[in-house]
Amino acid sequence: MTAAYLSAQLLNGLQLGVMLFLLAAGMTLIFGIMGLINLAHGSFYMVGAYVAATVAARSGSFLIGLGAGIAVAVVLGILVEVTVIRPLYRRDHLQHVLVTFGLILFFNETTRVIWGGVSPNMPPPALLAGNVEIMPGLPYPAYRLAISAVGGLVAVGLALLMAKTRIGMLIRAGAADRAMVSALGVNIKWLYSLIFGLGAMLAALAGVMAGPILAIEVGMGENILIQAFVVVILGGIGSVRGSFVAALAVGMADSLGRAFLPLLLSQFFKPTTVSALAPAMASTVIYVLMAVVLLWRPQGILVRRRA
Repeated sequence: MTAAYLSAQLLNGLQLGVMLFLLAAGMTLIFGIMGLINLAHGSFYMVGAYVAATVAARSGSFLIGLGAGIAVAVVLGILVEVTVIRPLYRRDHLQHVLVTFGLILFFNETTRVIWGGVSPNMPPPALLAGNVEIMPGLPYPAYRLAISAVGGLVAVGLALLMAKTRIGMLIRAGAADRAMVSALGVNIKWLYSLIFGLGAMLAALAGVMAGPILAIEVGMGENILIQAFVVVILGGIGSVRGSFVAALAVGMADSLGRAFLPLLLSQFFKPTTVSALAPAMASTVIYVLMAVVLLWRPQGILVRRRA
């Protein structure tokens, strides 16, 4: 094991972590503030990737595709909130799960109707298509570094939005006491639509950035949604800062587990056994991490403070 290999895995973990944060941040805002369990959150991740890939292929511009993917997801998210989600706020969580699961099926089948069974290809922008030598002997894809940088900027932007702006103040107040905020004249329905649209925007941004490095396919949102749920639970319900810390921890655990578990198991088992056992064990690393953390802090790493 070399320092270059370890550094590469740490960078992979960072890149995965910031992508999970983009998904988890929207989920934790929606659940922590609106009390909604939204299983269809990953569908906006998928929609963003499909629209961006299609527009980028026709326009020849990754940035135009990025803007189109985010814009379509935001508009779709607000429409879904107004027409489908809004009547659910006073219902129990079981109905949240059933309705949003139905939305998953709807979005998946609609995507098949529009795009068919073809997975669109989305190359990275030409400026980021090569490698950057991080250290001697460690060339690393520039696009993956860009994903980490964008995720970090979004985290800072969300922190400033929540702490320094009037909208952030209203979001925090609505989380603490939505009835009082409504009594003070704030349009809670508008605020909830804004939060849902923000969550859809973050999910779509993650989907667009994932397009050049992962397969764009129907159901891609469900594959990563489970990991995003782990991040939300670990970080603490409603805590954006907690989601960021948990996302980095989950990303690192997943990347290092997949890289080093086969090496560890090879010391005790035959290669055929390792090839069968290592992938299954590596996929459980983040759930072991979740169990350990929740035994230590059942409420999550960082708990949202209430007034």
